[in-house]
Amino acid sequence: MASFIIEGGTPLSGEITPQGAKNEALQVICATLLTNEEVTIHNIPDIRDVNNLIQLLKDIGVKVKRKEVRGEKRENTYSFQADELDLKYLESDEFVHKCAQLRGSVLMIGPLLARMGKAVITKPGGDKIGRRRLDTHFLGFEKLGAKFNHIEGRDVYEIAAKKLKGTYMLLDEASVTGTANIIMAAVFAKGTTTIYNAACEPYLQQLCHLLNSMGAKISGIASNLLTIEGVDHLHGAEHKILPDMIEVGSFIGMAAMCGDGIRIKDVSVKDLGIIPDAFRRIGVKMKIEGDDIFIPKQRHYEVQSFIDGTIMTLADAPWPGLTPDLISVLIVVATQARGSVLFHQKMFESRLFFVDKLIDMGAQIILCDPHRAVVVGHDRKITLRGGRMSSPDIRAGIALLIAAMSSKGTSRIDNIEQIDRGYENIEARLNALGAKITRND
Repeated sequence: MASFIIEGGTPLSGEITPQGAKNEALQVICATLLTNEEVTIHNIPDIRDVNNLIQLLKDIGVKVKRKEVRGEKRENTYSFQADELDLKYLESDEFVHKCAQLRGSVLMIGPLLARMGKAVITKPGGDKIGRRRLDTHFLGFEKLGAKFNHIEGRDVYEIAAKKLKGTYMLLDEASVTGTANIIMAAVFAKGTTTIYNAACEPYLQQLCHLLNSMGAKISGIASNLLTIEGVDHLHGAEHKILPDMIEVGSFIGMAAMCGDGIRIKDVSVKDLGIIPDAFRRIGVKMKIEGDDIFIPKQRHYEVQSFIDGTIMTLADAPWPGLTPDLISVLIVVATQARGSVLFHQKMFESRLFFVDKLIDMGAQIILCDPHRAVVVGHDRKITLRGGRMSSPDIRAGIALLIAAMSSKGTSRIDNIEQIDRGYENIEARLNALGAKITRND
């Protein structure tokens, strides 16, 4: 198990550029299974979850190549060609076992069902942040005409359909991966599919734009009502992944806690939604300059209150609400604000359980229940102290890293493989800003 050793209290300054979006990458890479022609994708993040998915596609026969752009080797540009899939391997226990270790593998079901007429699935892995049900995916597939069959002795399900048929469906929740999976299944369904209460995150919009460039007919993009006219086949295309909004938010939090003036480059401001405003609500000052965000040194930042004077509450919600992936970072930033904030994590049961580690570092946090925590800010009068901790999931891991960088003394974070799942070469990039982070393998 690898770990980070962090010498805290070092001010950071300079420029940093966000990686490509992890969640978009998982979706558009799986979309390449829908055609036998080459699909080129730019700005793929070099992170554990994405690399594992790429390897999984190689295992089933997809031809994957790193591309050269303008004569320069670029590891973040790949081409995918799924013209010779290994159908026997797709049904093997080895394939099912690998899928169970990677949550992103669930996004292969829709494309395989659409193109091959069947897929074998098991419960996928991922963060331990509470129950993340897949009902939305399967209810959508059933609406399109797919059937499920439990295979005794293997703890897997086979989902199959001779021909998917377009229909109207109202999703039980605006699931991002559920919406993506259903969209990818519906592009080959006969007739028209209408999806209401669809997720509409920028990454879903990007998936739809890629599919349309491949020959799909999807309308209503950026809304929660999508219409998909089925087509017979898709062709190759080229696509560029957006900057990762979660990494942008993580860097805003880092700059607020321990920055001495940090510029976050090329963030695609229009696709950040209310993320900048969420940080502004806890007092963080920033400047939008073109497509960059500059965060000056924050000697103090004061939590706003609502118009009626009640305590500031930040709660996660489906897009265009506040992404749940940044609640952990916002909690850490609030520990040094002037004022108090109530955080309400509605979408997952276990994402607040990392706050005990912040309490051990000296933070004033009241964990009300699995979904709510009140943070009483120190206003920088009391500095967090270093300690030893373990990363329970990707987002809590980066939040603990930010806390450690701002603290007094030396900290150790174990299980950093969780951080590697979502953040590319993070210690080198932060050390370039002046951080003192050492990786111990």
